[in-house]
Amino acid sequence: MSIYSKTSKSLSKLENILIIGNGGRENSLAWAIQKNELVKKVYLIPGNAGSERINKCERIKIDINNKNDLVERLDFLKIDLIVIGPEIPLANGLADFLRKNKFKVFGPGKDGAKLEYSKSWAKDFMQDANIPTANFWKVNSLEKAKEIIYSSSIPIVVKADGLASGKGVFIPDSKDECIRAAESIFNGKFGKSGNVVVLEERIQGPEVSVFALCDGKKYILLPSAQDHKRLNENDKGPNTGGMGAYSPAPLLTEDYLDIIIKEIIEPTINELNKKNIDYKGVIYFGLMITESGPKVIEYNCRFGDPECQTIMPLMDQSFVLLLEKCAMGKLTGFEKIDTTDKVSGCVIATSKGYPQEYETGFPIKIGKIDLTDCQIFDSGTCFNENGELITAGGRVLSIVCQDKDFDMVFEKAYKNLNEINFDGIYFRNDIGHQVRKNFSKEN
Repeated sequence: MSIYSKTSKSLSKLENILIIGNGGRENSLAWAIQKNELVKKVYLIPGNAGSERINKCERIKIDINNKNDLVERLDFLKIDLIVIGPEIPLANGLADFLRKNKFKVFGPGKDGAKLEYSKSWAKDFMQDANIPTANFWKVNSLEKAKEIIYSSSIPIVVKADGLASGKGVFIPDSKDECIRAAESIFNGKFGKSGNVVVLEERIQGPEVSVFALCDGKKYILLPSAQDHKRLNENDKGPNTGGMGAYSPAPLLTEDYLDIIIKEIIEPTINELNKKNIDYKGVIYFGLMITESGPKVIEYNCRFGDPECQTIMPLMDQSFVLLLEKCAMGKLTGFEKIDTTDKVSGCVIATSKGYPQEYETGFPIKIGKIDLTDCQIFDSGTCFNENGELITAGGRVLSIVCQDKDFDMVFEKAYKNLNEINFDGIYFRNDIGHQVRKNFSKEN
């Protein structure tokens, strides 16, 4: 049953929504939010070229770090709800500032964002709450890292402590590779994010993403997802910000979900409360389903990208009402999301060279796209001086489709991808291989 009819009259007006961010995640949020008939305008700061193709959407040019101008402009626009997309403004305390200026904000304060911007703090947090996760060591020197790596009898994952745009995790195959990864982090590959390195026991199993909308005390779960972080097919190559995803994840059975709720989600929210952190936003749980049960790999303080693009088309028009209820601390805990009975899949088209060095500024040609249950969410695009759509980032476009099964979803996604071209375009052909019955490695 939808919550729409029960909540639309009880909450304040939601005519003007602001989304902060410039990626595919923010475009998909805008696309889902504009479906609500209460919403008249969705503003994006700064958005990208694709934002302008979304109904009711308008981009705003303003520096979010210019706090006085920001408040003045948002007051003028009569913003009813602010949704902060990326992790950096959350880590910098933007949600705290906006709340102090009487805005309703979906997104945690700086204290809650520490779940993501400090992996070492998050690991200590999990330890305090007895949340299942891999064993770990925090080190602040290469010498200490070498000592642990050389003496360890188990494979180790190397992580930069701070934010690294999804690229700060290394999964080496040897001790020498571990040392080189730690050395690159300490030598400034990710700036101050590498002042501390987390060495972690390498655990095995399929990964799954779970998202909880939280109002500080209560929560509601979104459909699960699985993403593909590795650059190349067969899940090889370096980690990226994400090359594709699908939702829901069939491997997440009801039994697993019950365990995750009992052992991970609820203990996380309880520990936040114990630490007096009033978390109003989404908590991303990056999980691995191991032989001994689900374990937390990482937390994010925002929607995953590209999981968000994949999940948003499954939402009904009550989605924005849930965001407002979280921002106001007014979830009942009994809300249900009416999702479509279809499944969803996303494939990312990137610039050649991503996630390392890549060139931008290439014209994007889009041919005949089948838009039936299909969306294109721009991630890194802009217009040149001639008004042409051009590449402006490593991840350029998200092609998202829905249908009754995953084979049909990805058949449509790749058919549409073949209608899109720019110099150096790259994408994986095996996204969703776990759930595509007709997929073979020879495809």
